[in-house]
Amino acid sequence: QAQFVESGGGSVQPGESLKLSCLASGFLLKRYAIFWHRQAPGKGREWVAGIASNGESPVYADSVKGRFLISRDNDKNTAYLQMNNLRSEDTGLYFCQAPRDNYWGQGTLVTVSS
Repeated sequence: QAQFVESGGGSVQPGESLKLSCLASGFLLKRYAIFWHRQAPGKGREWVAGIASNGESPVYADSVKGRFLISRDNDKNTAYLQMNNLRSEDTGLYFCQAPRDNYWGQGTLVTVSS
């Protein structure tokens, strides 16, 4: 079954950093563009960032631009989201998606609180 396995979430204080990982299982990541999304408690899903299959053309939501960095290592079948200067409004469940075939993971929880 093709899916992602996200990891790296946790509880941090405002201003701290986390790096999320997204391991592709059952398919070759190098064939797919990747999106990261998040869903805050009680809110809808929000697109956060995207990257092309070859690692070029990263794009970001305005809410995270300048603080988050999306990357990938196709040899490791893994994508990443480096999150710096975290804010309370970054709290939520973070998911990977391969939009072409609509592959998703179960998400990893990020909590930012003082």
